[in-house]
This record gives sequence, C-alpha cells and structure tokens, in this order.
Amino acid sequence: MSANVDSNDRPKPDQVLVNIANYVCDHEINSVEAYDTARNCLMDTLGCGMLALSFPECTKLLGPLVEGTTVPNGARVPGTKYKLDPVKAAWDIGCIIRWLDFNDTWLAAEWGHPSDNLGAILSVADYLSQVRIAEGKDSLLMRDVLTSMIKAHEIQGVLALENSFNRVGLCHVLLVRVASTAVVTKLLGGSKEQIIDALSQAWLDGSSLRTYRHAPNAGPRKSWAAGDATSRAVRLADLTLKGEIGYPSVLTTPTWGFYDVSFQGKSFELSQDFSSYVMENILFKISFPAEFHSQTAAEAAVRLHPIVKDRLADIKEIKIKTHESAIRIISKVGPLNNPADRDHCLQYMIAVPLILGNLTADHYEDDFHRNNPIIDTLREKMTVVEEPRYTNEYLEPNKRSIANSLQVLFTDGTATEEIEINYPVGHRRRREEGIPLLEEKFKTNLLTVFTKDRCENIFNLCKDQKKLENTKVNDFMDLFTP
Repeated sequence: MSANVDSNDRPKPDQVLVNIANYVCDHEINSVEAYDTARNCLMDTLGCGMLALSFPECTKLLGPLVEGTTVPNGARVPGTKYKLDPVKAAWDIGCIIRWLDFNDTWLAAEWGHPSDNLGAILSVADYLSQVRIAEGKDSLLMRDVLTSMIKAHEIQGVLALENSFNRVGLCHVLLVRVASTAVVTKLLGGSKEQIIDALSQAWLDGSSLRTYRHAPNAGPRKSWAAGDATSRAVRLADLTLKGEIGYPSVLTTPTWGFYDVSFQGKSFELSQDFSSYVMENILFKISFPAEFHSQTAAEAAVRLHPIVKDRLADIKEIKIKTHESAIRIISKVGPLNNPADRDHCLQYMIAVPLILGNLTADHYEDDFHRNNPIIDTLREKMTVVEEPRYTNEYLEPNKRSIANSLQVLFTDGTATEEIEINYPVGHRRRREEGIPLLEEKFKTNLLTVFTKDRCENIFNLCKDQKKLENTKVNDFMDLFTP
C-alpha cells in the first residue's frame, strides 16, 4: 500500500470516551456525603437561578425562540411560566444558574462550575417524567437527578484536575458540554455505545474561546455560555439516539483530532478514577456573587471594613497577595465596561466590601459603579503580587486552598494588620460553618420569586434527604412553577 494513502479501518473508541461511558453506566454511587452535598448543591444552584430572575438583562434571553410556542410535556424553567422543548429549557436553566456567578466552583488545573450541568439534567428529567406520566408510567425521582449531578460533577471535575484548557485559550464550558452529554444520553435511555458516540460529538464541537472572560473583552456571554453548552449537550444526545454515528478517535486521530487541533498535541492526564470525589469536595459560593478566586479576598476586605470605612480618603496603598490563577484570570486595571467585567476584577471585588462591608450582585451594575467613584480611586491604589505558598497550596490535592491576604497602608504611616484567609466559607474544610449560611442564602433567594409559604414548602422538602430523593421530578418542578 502506498504511504500516501490513509487507512480507513474504523478505530476503537478513544479510552477517555470509554472510561466516561463505563462510569456513567456501571459505577454505583454509595457515598452518603456525595448525596448530601448534591442535595445542598441542588438548593444552592436553583436559588442562584431564582435570584437571577430579578435582572432584566438575564430574563430578556429566556423563553421560546418563537413567542407563543406551546410544547407538549415541555420542560419547565424554574421561577418562570415557560414550558419549553428540552434543548431551549436547558439553555434557559443554565443561563439563570450562571448569570450572577454565584453557583458552585471547581478549581484545579482547569476551573469551572459543575452545577452548570443541572441545566441539561433538570430539563431532560422534567420532560421525560411528564412523557412517562402521559404514557401511564412512573416519573423519574429526584434521586435520579442527584445521581446525575454527582456523575456530571465528577466527569467535569476529574477532567479538570490535570488538564488546563485555559492555558491553550479554551473555555471550561467545553467540559460542561461533555459531562452533560454523557449523563443526559444515559437519562434518555442511551446504551454505553451510544454514550460513547454522543461524547465523540461533544468533543468534535471543539471549544469556545475564553476571550469573553478576560480583559479587554470581558462581557455577558460568560453568563450564558454554560447554558449554551448544556443546550448543545441535549441536542447531541438526541441526535445520537436518533441514529447518528460516533467518531471513535475524535481525540487521538493525528492532525484532525482534538489533541492535535486544540490541545497542542498533548493528551489528557487522568490522575484518578471517576467516583464521587468532586461533589464531596465542591466549593460553594456562599458569601459573595464573585469569581471564586476572589472569595477570600472579599472576605478579608469585609473584616477590614470597620477599620478603614472612615479613613478611605487617607489610604495610601492596598497590598494584595494572591495565587497565580487569580492574577491570570481576574487581576486587571483600567476601565470596567459592564457588570460581567466587574465581577471578574479582583480589585473591584476588594474595593466594594472595603467601602461598604459587603458585596452583592447589585454592586456590579452600571448605576452603582457610576455613583461610587471611590471604587476606582481605591483600585488605583492596589498592588497585586503572587505569594508562592498560595499558588502551591491551591494545587495540592489535600488542601486546594484559595488564599488571599490584604493590608491597607495609610498616608500617616500607619497600617492595618495583614488579613490572610486560606479557605473560603464554601470550602469542604468549612462545611460546618458554611451549610447553615448556604441554607439562608437559598431561602433569601427563593423569596425573590415565591410567597413565604411556597418558600417554606420548597425549603422543608429540600432539607429532608430521604423525602427529596423519593419525590417525583414533575412534582418537584411543580413547586418551582409560579
């Protein structure tokens, strides 16, 4: 055979695809902690979505593409009256979940927000449950949703442990599409082979660029990109179940595969098997709707607020020590052009709580920024340096810290103490402290949409692990329909 003729023998599927499909189909989740954490994650994620419905820039993107469209057995978008096809419902749910940058976070070589996958999981589970009921069958249970969440978290998070997509300019929502595709294909009744085929389609899509997350182009696409990824996952799963073939060497094929095209020729490193590690160690954003690398910095600023609030005009310098990832993703100077720009600016997320003692989603809005010029004055006085220990401990598997420290220096030569915080409230090491606060956050967010009685019904159900797990998905979604 000529050396210039390609072999057309169909290869075996790439091992990464096989490993994910085996995990989704065969691995039993036996971790009580994982299910308990998934329950808390469900509460927190939906609460973030409810709060986002207060922001017109978010709600204008929701609803059917053709106004007035009616979808039989349509999936509900929590907090709204929309009943949509599962593809658009996944987009909408994913959009509201992520809009305020307030849902959970995973930090490793790659960053991301695994609860983004709930957009796909919940839309498909609700749709399937209504179809089953219409056919005289049983609805899916919320335990099925929690199991899918645990597995989606694990797929996204384990792929992120050693593989940095951001360093090659790619956005982490690629991993949302991959994880959602795997679990949704399973929910829809796909076989192990169909999950492999659907996963190959997800990798074939490549990845969006991170351009919209960084200066000087940061913008609101970062708030709906994950919804877009979950929506695509549902579409790819549906296409596969309609008979679309897979592309088995999508990752490894020379020249045309993902590794060569998008990952600089490197293959993925998987440092551990898929289990329930990611859900058990997930980071909750409890205190602030802010990019997670800044959470401990904002907390330190809140602690300094009583000391500096009456001396803002006398501040000479604000010293910030942080970890390398924070510098790379959210440290910026110059004008901040929109809310999405501000909630990805370390200096902004320190200045506001120094001034006010708190940081909320409203503090990123244009009017607030315009009416508080002291924020930019303080930003100009900030110096940011890397602390090597913070960088190292950020990556250590038994620590996974997200440390920041602040010190304020005044013109008269005095200074505050240096406030160092290594672990945010949402870290596994602060669960005992964090979960009661997470529950309060959930109840507060629910009240932005529902009556007090409805909020109490939802909260009481979500607090009861056994009752929640045995609740029918359609009944659960009824509670979130106004």
